[in-house]
Amino acid sequence: LLVSPISRASAKQLAGRAGRTRPGKCFRLYTEQSFQKDLVEQSYPEILRTNLGAVVLTLKRLGIDDLVHFDFIDAPAPEALMRALELLHFLGALDDEGELTDLGRRMADLPVDPQLARVLLAGCTQFKCPLEAITIVALLSSPPIFLRPADQKKAADAAKSAFYHVDGDHLTMLAAFQRFEETAPEERDQFCWDAFLNPRACKSVADVKNQLLRLMQKQFPDLKFEYCGDSISIRKAIVAGFFMQAAHLERGGHYTTVRDNQPVRLHPSTCISMPPDWVVYNEFLLTTQHYIRTVCNVRPEWLIEQSPSYFDLTRFPQCEAKRALEQVKAKLELKSKT
Repeated sequence: LLVSPISRASAKQLAGRAGRTRPGKCFRLYTEQSFQKDLVEQSYPEILRTNLGAVVLTLKRLGIDDLVHFDFIDAPAPEALMRALELLHFLGALDDEGELTDLGRRMADLPVDPQLARVLLAGCTQFKCPLEAITIVALLSSPPIFLRPADQKKAADAAKSAFYHVDGDHLTMLAAFQRFEETAPEERDQFCWDAFLNPRACKSVADVKNQLLRLMQKQFPDLKFEYCGDSISIRKAIVAGFFMQAAHLERGGHYTTVRDNQPVRLHPSTCISMPPDWVVYNEFLLTTQHYIRTVCNVRPEWLIEQSPSYFDLTRFPQCEAKRALEQVKAKLELKSKT
């Protein structure tokens, strides 16, 4: 998530909202000179700004293989297409020839980002935690459920601490939403008020969860969709989709992202009090500092087991994370021989 200026067209469109249904005024918090000189005329098309993983997966599912010569209205950069193909290959959606795998076809049938689709399928097939995987994907696909009003920060933090899970933010959100589900429908608004949860966001999560549940029941009609309660299985399912977004704790007390070697810090909103050696994260925030947000405590062997091709250490820069992974790989190889 990168904070960037809007375009002049967006500014005019936003100003048009003042006075649309009743008289109103729009106040711009920047100078007219800044409006004329600093803002671009039009916003860049979204296809030039976003991850193309879902776009490429959909095109592949439709049988369009020649992506370079496909007639896009606004053609994305070839490098962006290559990154998307690489992402899908590491997730197991494409084989070495760039053809869709059976897993890729299942992922393409789900209306979520490919990484979230991989979490769903891993939770249902590999790790037997289907309902947790569906709920976590619904939580990550909806607005944040936790509220932290500026004038009630301490009370909000205290309320959130009641749901804290030692293994990270994903399981904390899951615990809070499960409490919401267990509350009687007529008492949910009051529960949200007391627990500093956003009732509208919780209802949105419930809607998304029900839609995903119906889709997964179609794909796996014989599977029992129930909570397993096993933290390790849940975290392994998360790793299946987000192993590329891993970070290692360095001696200086900060984290570095794996493979990119980018120094980052845990976001202040995280529930993790004792920083673990390895985490996977959902968001990379670029503000005054580099932060990773929505993090989960994982083990390095899970990362390597999920995608040995991604963790080909010859491509990694020299750093503490690489040395730690080399030791883990050596132990795994020794274990497999014995």
